[in-house]
Amino acid sequence: ILQGTASVVLAGLVAALKLVGGTLAEHTYLFLGAGEAGTGIAELIALEMSRQTKTPIDECRKKIWLVDSKGLIVSTRKESLQHFKKPWAHEHEHVGNLLDAVNAIKPTVLIGTSGKGQTFTQEVVEAISSFNEMPIILALSNPTSQAECTAEQAYTWSKGRAVFATGSPFDPVEYNGKTHVPGQANNAYIFPGFGLGVVMSGAIRVHDDMLLAASEALAQQVTQENFDKGLIYPPFSNIRKISAHIAANVAARAYELGLASRRPRPKDLVKYAESCMYSPIYRNYR
Repeated sequence: ILQGTASVVLAGLVAALKLVGGTLAEHTYLFLGAGEAGTGIAELIALEMSRQTKTPIDECRKKIWLVDSKGLIVSTRKESLQHFKKPWAHEHEHVGNLLDAVNAIKPTVLIGTSGKGQTFTQEVVEAISSFNEMPIILALSNPTSQAECTAEQAYTWSKGRAVFATGSPFDPVEYNGKTHVPGQANNAYIFPGFGLGVVMSGAIRVHDDMLLAASEALAQQVTQENFDKGLIYPPFSNIRKISAHIAANVAARAYELGLASRRPRPKDLVKYAESCMYSPIYRNYR
């Protein structure tokens, strides 16, 4: 499940870069929440960065910072950290809270996986908006009451400039006469297509590159019309088309990696994916 979440979040970031500009490696990431969800997402971002830049993953991790209940995760804390936090302990002086971390690290992307509501305060959103033309803010904690901030808060406090997505559904927000539609980073975008891609190719095991392939396919489904509304995810109503493209991309990666046991490889993977899908249409016998 965590990898599904990470894959969806990575897809949102890849899509958001089309709005904001720059590559994954040119951005700086700050997470609030360093549990297994936060570190799992961070690891997949670092993996894709490493794949794009051909740089060792240790180098890529240095672009990603995490804040837990004791403040910024830094190297002086290494001894006392749980094993999954250790790779994220970078050289920096102690910073005690999120607002100070935002001001010290100056992230371009702020990601909430803390499970605690209202932690992206007005000061935090205003701070990240002060040094970013379009800050990327992902408030991923569920349910809605636990979201780090609401859509309305994100757009109001950033003066309508935030590229915003959440883990819970929020209604569109009007700010200064423009309607902003928050995307929802929902696992359901990835799982059906990912599972189909694995089955279709007869993959003998799941490789991280297949998760990256799913993210890339999802990001490619975001249209200009979606971007114009500030959306970094395609509308859920197109889930069958989205899933077919994800399945095809995942299967293609499995064939490239030599992990596919289903031979010969189908000529048109998207068409093949569509043909494998269950259609809930029944003949009428009356």
